[in-house]
Amino acid sequence: MFWVLFLVLACAAAGVSCARLCLAAARSADTARAADDAGRTHQLSLYETAFLSGGPGRVADVTLVSMARGRRLLLAHTGWATVIDPRGRDAMERGVLVAIGPQGQTRIAPLRAAAAAGEAVRALAERLVTAGLAVPETARTTVADAVRQVRMAAASVVVLGALSELTPWGTSAPGSQVMAWFALPLLLTLGCLAIARIEVHPYTRWASPLGQRVLAGLPKGSDELLAVAVRGVRAVGDPQVRAALAEGRRAGGAGVG
Repeated sequence: MFWVLFLVLACAAAGVSCARLCLAAARSADTARAADDAGRTHQLSLYETAFLSGGPGRVADVTLVSMARGRRLLLAHTGWATVIDPRGRDAMERGVLVAIGPQGQTRIAPLRAAAAAGEAVRALAERLVTAGLAVPETARTTVADAVRQVRMAAASVVVLGALSELTPWGTSAPGSQVMAWFALPLLLTLGCLAIARIEVHPYTRWASPLGQRVLAGLPKGSDELLAVAVRGVRAVGDPQVRAALAEGRRAGGAGVG
């Protein structure tokens, strides 16, 4: 009956991980409902649209594209950014200029990362969270960690079940009966993951469910900056700017957002 010890461990791992995920999802839902009324009439700015669509990195991309279109910044296909006009029109552009520094030139990859982590983007994120349109960072990471824990628990159930079958000592029950018992915690974890995919998955994105509804209601137009905010750098019309941003992302990895 040594396999019973493995079964107890499997059930404990499944139960604890699933309970943690349920609690994290419930807290995220409560946060979104509490701020739901505040965000219903919120009119999204370009930067807010970018944040809800792709996070801080998307805000940095939109800012760089806007400055390049206005001939205030030169983005070379080699992955370098050069200041042409040192006067920023808003807090985001001023943050980019500060990140470039007094030398007036820097690589796009570290520039994008610094702009995405800047104070202006953090303030923007806080406003969207307060309005109920964005998911708080703590809630997003908590849910993501809980989902990973459930996945690990599911894998551990499979491993423990296999060990109970392969262990030559202390197993008196038929193999089919043993695996039937281990199927219970496995079904619990897999079912929890399936529900999380449907119910919890929106909370792991930048936009809350309300924020996603507001994004879905945006007018469909031909404005390039709005397209970049929603779809990313692939929507950039200028091939040189698109190549510059693509080179910057390759040089810096996935980057922020």
